[in-house]
Amino acid sequence: MHLDEPLSDKEFNELDKFLMSDSVGDDGMTMDALHGYLTAIALGPEMIPMAEWLPTVWGLPEQAEPKFKSPKEMQRITNLIARFMNEIQITFEVAPQEYEPLFCVMEKNGKELIDGETWAWGFWEGMQLRAEAWEAAWESTIADHLRPIYLLGAEEIEEEELKLVDTPEKCHELALQLEASIPEIRRFWAPLRKSGVTTVKRDAPKVGRNDPCPCGSGKKFKVCCGAEPTLH
Repeated sequence: MHLDEPLSDKEFNELDKFLMSDSVGDDGMTMDALHGYLTAIALGPEMIPMAEWLPTVWGLPEQAEPKFKSPKEMQRITNLIARFMNEIQITFEVAPQEYEPLFCVMEKNGKELIDGETWAWGFWEGMQLRAEAWEAAWESTIADHLRPIYLLGAEEIEEEELKLVDTPEKCHELALQLEASIPEIRRFWAPLRKSGVTTVKRDAPKVGRNDPCPCGSGKKFKVCCGAEPTLH
């Protein structure tokens, strides 16, 4: 199975069942938290290798590694998570308008309400992997778009903000705002992710063309190691 193929319903349920099993500790992520977490990584300020972000899925370092039955099962589950991530990334790249957060839905008084708290918590955890960069985003044009994620997903919010999330109806409205904010957050980070600019630092000071050549020949750099090559 190629890593760029989306999960089938059967594979989705397989991964969901594993994450909910006793093989994973209490602090491990559920599917909705995982989707939020991977979304933050997929549209955030920079690419992050799987080796760095995967341990948080299991709840590390607070708890032990998952209890895989065999190396084959470990490879299988890791592969499913990688494909789940790739599915999100490909959606953002090819058809961003089709992206939808994996929210849970609850029923109250015969009305369906979105429960986005676990998804938002996962997204918040993804932000912490590059906390400094995301901190700068709070001073930018997307600050208002980050607020629903903060209110629903942060470990702690201000006491005066608790009234904003004290009913399922209020959380439902925040989840709708959150979903509408995803395109703006993606557009904010997209130019930085595409540029992939890396600053290279010199190990030695720059040598001027009229300076003595560092090879020790006694000649000027421009007529020694810095001479233009001759074409034959």
